[in-house]
Amino acid sequence: MRIAVTGSIATDHLMTFPGRFVEQFIAEKIDRVSLSFLVDGLEIRRGGVAANISFGLGVLGLRPLLIGAVGPDFAPYRDWLTDHGVDCAGVRESARHHTARFVCTTDLDGNQIASFYPGAMSEDAEIVLAPLAEQVGALDLVLIGASDPAAMLSHTAECAALGIPFAADPSQQLPRLEGPQVCALVDGAAYLFCNEYEEALIERKSGWSSTEILDRVGVRVTTLGPNGARVEQAGQPALLVGPVAEQQKTDPTGTGDAFRAGFLAAIGWGLSLERAAQLGNLLAVHVLETVGTQEYELKPAMVAERLTAVYGQDAAADITAHLG
Repeated sequence: MRIAVTGSIATDHLMTFPGRFVEQFIAEKIDRVSLSFLVDGLEIRRGGVAANISFGLGVLGLRPLLIGAVGPDFAPYRDWLTDHGVDCAGVRESARHHTARFVCTTDLDGNQIASFYPGAMSEDAEIVLAPLAEQVGALDLVLIGASDPAAMLSHTAECAALGIPFAADPSQQLPRLEGPQVCALVDGAAYLFCNEYEEALIERKSGWSSTEILDRVGVRVTTLGPNGARVEQAGQPALLVGPVAEQQKTDPTGTGDAFRAGFLAAIGWGLSLERAAQLGNLLAVHVLETVGTQEYELKPAMVAERLTAVYGQDAAADITAHLG
């Protein structure tokens, strides 16, 4: 199964301030803030929802096609993704902008001051899927992740016109999208990915009830954080799949992206929706236990052990049979 993933490709620059922001603000001068914080550390991490999902699919052996716009500074990131099984032929290099960047400083109380520079991501809407599909010999599924809203809408419309099944994953862009845009992104999706809050936001903005949404998509997959995931289809009982217990909680960033990679990999292998959610939960906990969204490793013996402990030997056998 050939899966393409569209959405953001970015680098994260994360810093820590060994104090409290609130102690540096003067109320009567708040309209003329001029502050510089000396930070203790800097971590530069690979990120972006499309790149994170593609990395997970690549590690699992599916060779996904990553689609998005980057800057001329992308070369080391491209090498990393390629080395981990990602086809970067769909990545367009901008002549005008750097790769999208998230810069964030966190204080001792967990408060954050951050900026997001979209950069080359603003050109995502200029990418046309049809030539890429022809180049790789057809696409079986396109995941449309959070990116420039115009790009999300154009990719969705093109998938519908070309008859390519698509997975809707609007996630972080939902607060910015208007009701008609949400409807356009969701209607007709083979899969709809969201968390509980996003599920409610989709219903509110679209004006559709939960039942009406299920009538318009093939499968709705809702991640439930520490409670696992819920998988729903119209006219069928909801499937609840419990989580894989965490061994340590390091950083939740990217857990949702890892879940999607695991879920879609299992679908690509022809496994059931239950197995897909189980593998998604396993990848999500790997990211939770690791610093960075693309720093985890999947060792077949460890995967089999953890799956067996939570879901049983049959589940472990079904999934590990597809691991290299």
